[in-house]
Amino acid sequence: MPRMTSDAPLSLHTARGRRKYLTPSERLRFIGAATVSRPEIGTLCLVLVWTGCRITEALNLTHADLDRESGIIAIRSLKKRRPGIVREVPVPAAVMIAIERVHGRRPPEMPLWSIARTTAWRHIKAVMQDAEVGATAASPKGLRHGFGVHAVRSGVPLNLLQRWLGHADIATTSIYADVLGAEEREIAARMW
Repeated sequence: MPRMTSDAPLSLHTARGRRKYLTPSERLRFIGAATVSRPEIGTLCLVLVWTGCRITEALNLTHADLDRESGIIAIRSLKKRRPGIVREVPVPAAVMIAIERVHGRRPPEMPLWSIARTTAWRHIKAVMQDAEVGATAASPKGLRHGFGVHAVRSGVPLNLLQRWLGHADIATTSIYADVLGAEEREIAARMW
């Protein structure tokens, strides 16, 4: 059973049934729009879409959090409320190359981005608008949910996805296995 929040179970859909995650085509359009946006914003968008991290977790990343050789980004969890909780998420080589090109190699403690959360949110929303992402999915949280759905569609085991997203309970992660619509049909088609 998914973890309960306030009055409703955790869900990938609004109370009116609208999805809160990016579809595969929206995700591809978002990646495309990110690559032609302002370089610093583009790398932020790419980190969000390829790691599933929260926007504040991304903004807290420093150069020390990048393992360029292994293609891994170490994300300090904000939800655990304890220092030292880190999850390592592998990313495509193209993401590390883009980060290297835009941000270079700087002192380890230097942040990758020096913008406020609300400013970053506004920029991400603009990239989503350029990518024509549906209204209910057009948020940084929609990218996190889109990452989870994309991972399940790609065959990533739930326990690995749980680790990448930093969920304490596998029940929280299991909502991504509850995909509906075209995604569910695509998964079912693998059996046909």
